[in-house]
Amino acid sequence: QWVYNILEKKAEADRIVHENPDPSNGFVLVPDLKWNQNQLDDLYLIALVHRREIKSLRDLTAEHLPLLRNVLQEGKEAIAKRFGVPGSQLRIYLHYQPSYHHLHVHFTALGYDAPGSSVERAHLLADVIDNLAMDPTYYQQRALTFPLRADEPLFKKFQEAGKV
Repeated sequence: QWVYNILEKKAEADRIVHENPDPSNGFVLVPDLKWNQNQLDDLYLIALVHRREIKSLRDLTAEHLPLLRNVLQEGKEAIAKRFGVPGSQLRIYLHYQPSYHHLHVHFTALGYDAPGSSVERAHLLADVIDNLAMDPTYYQQRALTFPLRADEPLFKKFQEAGKV
């Protein structure tokens, strides 16, 4: 609901850094709650796409390339304009598994070791775009590994199924 409240401007409208209102290829860029916005060393923003049917990396196909390219390009431009941080100094990625199931893209300062920015969980947006350009159904077919903590419900399900 938090995501929908932002997209509908019922919450945090004053925190929006950039918005592309296009219902198909648009998004809202907001500072992540983990970032206090006092310094750029730990810059952290989130792009929330307007399309509600895209839940995660697994849902992406070549049809979504215009959306993903918009997020990449416009997100970098907005951050450069607002915070003076060039795109070359950003890590731009998606999580798999995501912490919530509404497609969102993380923008962090390259030098910041943000939670979940390691290779086991983060998929660089530029790589996602390239993979989908080569194979339109790449993320429906590819095996994706991801870490799980022992206290996570999904880990318990894997245990119950004898997969761990």
